[in-house]
Amino acid sequence: MENVISINHGATKWDIRQKVWDYIEANNLANFPRPVHNRIPNFKGAHGACNKVSELEVFSRTNEVKVDPDKPLEGARLLVLQAKKTLLVPTPRLRTGLFNKIVPPQGASKEDLRVCSTSQGVKDFSVPIGLDAKVKVDLVVVGSVAVSEKGYRIGKGEGYADMEYGMMVAMGAVNESTVIVTVVHDCQVVDIPEELIDSHDITVDYILTPTRVIQTKCEREKPPGIIWSKVDADMLDKIPILKKLRDMEQEAGKDVTLKKSPEGASKPERPRREPARAPKRDPKGQSKQAEHQGEPQEMAGHWEASSVPEPRAASQASVTTVYLGNIPAGVRVSELKSALREREAVPLRLTWQGAQHRAFLDYASQQTADGALAALQGLSIHGHTLQPELAKSQRGDRSRPPGQPRRRRPKASANTPAAAPDDTPSTASPDKPRPRRPTPKTEVENLPSS
Repeated sequence: MENVISINHGATKWDIRQKVWDYIEANNLANFPRPVHNRIPNFKGAHGACNKVSELEVFSRTNEVKVDPDKPLEGARLLVLQAKKTLLVPTPRLRTGLFNKIVPPQGASKEDLRVCSTSQGVKDFSVPIGLDAKVKVDLVVVGSVAVSEKGYRIGKGEGYADMEYGMMVAMGAVNESTVIVTVVHDCQVVDIPEELIDSHDITVDYILTPTRVIQTKCEREKPPGIIWSKVDADMLDKIPILKKLRDMEQEAGKDVTLKKSPEGASKPERPRREPARAPKRDPKGQSKQAEHQGEPQEMAGHWEASSVPEPRAASQASVTTVYLGNIPAGVRVSELKSALREREAVPLRLTWQGAQHRAFLDYASQQTADGALAALQGLSIHGHTLQPELAKSQRGDRSRPPGQPRRRRPKASANTPAAAPDDTPSTASPDKPRPRRPTPKTEVENLPSS
């Protein structure tokens, strides 16, 4: 079968990613979340392709299966649970460990198992697995941006799948004979030059698409473990479990020399996260703060990293606020938070003004806010399509497409709640109460940063 995307000579990994993402978007081949850029694409037909995992002879012999948390692999996670095999899912961005074991509720129904296979279910029904656990993974299912029939794989560029495999080798969970499968759309099967594949890149044994099962018979050796010469000190800081593995391998007498930073290059200082501050209260006490320390975040980062909230800097000058209007009456803040996590648009802080049918979302940068705006287009709750746009204080004319006149605010009627897209959150200007207008009930929620 001829590949539909041709790769030019001399193309880089990034060139190939971009070409695949552009093709999928141009041909409308993906489901939510969109756009697919910087993600493992949730392609149309993913569930059917995932079902082909059960057709593999190796699946009948497996007991423990590791499946990446990407959205298009939900079907594979469900299949493992339905077969009553042990499902292991990597922790988001490897922050707290390597694996979570998914434990469905006692007597789980088909619907319970479906929920357990989703991102929310993975959070609600997971048990962490430590480095000292005796884990033997028989099958690994990974997401990909592009893959070749020779088994060469390209992810979204962050290297977590490769790092996870190296860590599994280090803890004895996998070996050279462990079968690796990827599930992609047919268009994601492209020609990848072997010279682009590095020693730490994993290769795949099977490619499952909506129309094909491809056995790659890849002859290239899989990574022998963590290649410490490709790990730098910054990566150790981001992935604490790496430190433990490095200490273990150092005690075993292995060479754990890290990658050296370029001479003269200074490591950028990571912004310090400021403690959450309660908003000012008015005399009537109509504002309250609810902090959710340690609340699990939607599968961001590894669960599609492009929407991971950035660390909050000490200066608030760079924070960009998104207005979210047309929130129907009766919606709870927890419902909105769940929708934001599902769309991978988790903000640093959420200012809730449900009585005014609106909320304000703070993001750490303009780029992050733009990504959230794109992800929130078409968001509907209780049958109402919400209205996302930049708050007036920073949007200027950026929120209007070229050539589109400035929109006038419609007059509120008795049946229509008064939307206020040009307003900034009441918490932003606490010293300027508006006459002849009741002070809105406001909840400020500082959400965990990654």
